[in-house]
Amino acid sequence: MSDLRIEQLRGAEIAGQLDALAGVRIRVFRAFPYLYEGSQEYEAKYLDTYIQCPRSLAILIWDGASCIGASTVLPLVDAGAEAQQPFRDGGHNIEDIDYFGESVLLPEYRGRGLGVKFFELREAHAAALGLKTCAFCSVQRPGDHPAKPADYVPNDVFWTRRGYRKAPEITTTFSWPDIGETESTAKPMTFWLRTL
Repeated sequence: MSDLRIEQLRGAEIAGQLDALAGVRIRVFRAFPYLYEGSQEYEAKYLDTYIQCPRSLAILIWDGASCIGASTVLPLVDAGAEAQQPFRDGGHNIEDIDYFGESVLLPEYRGRGLGVKFFELREAHAAALGLKTCAFCSVQRPGDHPAKPADYVPNDVFWTRRGYRKAPEITTTFSWPDIGETESTAKPMTFWLRTL
């Protein structure tokens, strides 16, 4: 990892690297299971939540001038309603929760400990803000989805090793256009949680 550089940006600072952050999100999320037909317009709207939140954090990993990975986090109280509502409905105190956005890394850089670093830095963010729980959600695609690669392995084992537990009772939907589509459609998402 000595040839890679980690950059941490907070709130409005994220705007200065919006294109780099959007670009790596679009590239990684195009793969299964997200199958995201990304656009700069969609990205700008989505990432504005982080830019407008002084307590947000974006972690970018650079190989020279290329952004090869990124991760975001912000307090759940500052996230969108689709992230907050399932916790409110379940009687959780959203004031105690740090919400992890994406954790994306180009395939050729995986297996170097960068995914672990993303979690460490986001958990440190939660601790610094006095938040007690970390939460993120992942898309749920059918096991027989026609775009699922034969060698696809979900991240469940990695997340479990990091101390997270799947919470099937906490679900929501997020909308984005699938590859080849122009309209966004709702996708089921399930949350994973860890108490610090």
